[in-house]
Amino acid sequence: MRFPPLIEGRFIKRLNRFAALVDVERREYLAHVPNSGRMGELLVPGFRVLLLPAPPGANRKTSFDLVLVDTGSALSSADARLPNKPVAEALNRKRMPQFASYPVARSEQVFGDSRLDFLLEGPGGKCYVETKSVTLVEDGVGLFPDAPTIRGVKHLRSLMAAREEGHEAAVVFVIQRADAEAFAPHDVADPLLGATLREAVAAGVDAWAYRCRVSEQCIVLADEVPVRI
Repeated sequence: MRFPPLIEGRFIKRLNRFAALVDVERREYLAHVPNSGRMGELLVPGFRVLLLPAPPGANRKTSFDLVLVDTGSALSSADARLPNKPVAEALNRKRMPQFASYPVARSEQVFGDSRLDFLLEGPGGKCYVETKSVTLVEDGVGLFPDAPTIRGVKHLRSLMAAREEGHEAAVVFVIQRADAEAFAPHDVADPLLGATLREAVAAGVDAWAYRCRVSEQCIVLADEVPVRI
């Protein structure tokens, strides 16, 4: 996935879940933060950020969207909405071998009371797939979530229900940076999510994790990394 031209700035402070103050050419602006997670390791005063200007004439309070954060050792995407796009690209290009037998990929499919990210279909049947954005990396391990997520638990239970009905089901953790060697549930932040993930895997839901290659021009789903349940 390629980014539109981005503007460089410096992070000042987070004002609330979805707004932050940034410095661009020595002027302060409001930026939209497209991620409700805490992101304490990314949203650090003084960190270089890459911003997408708001469209001309847009009726909004924020002048920019916060797209990338430069931690000094790695670029990380800050957009929790983004993982579906590189995953969709990888599915269409058959770069995720575990899903290669499903020639059709449909996005935003309802199952039960959840809207899941993908429905894959092939000769063998259906596979429901949910993606999760990972931005927190500690000691080389991508961790999800960084704050309690009732929605994440709900999605895992929907994947378990799909398995009960005879469909395949999978969750893909997209680590939106390149400096992770493995993935694990962040039990300290959300023990219920961790317990539910383990329950889902025991019930036959597949869990996969990929790190991304991130530059100022694009983000690409790169290597699969081990999932440590």
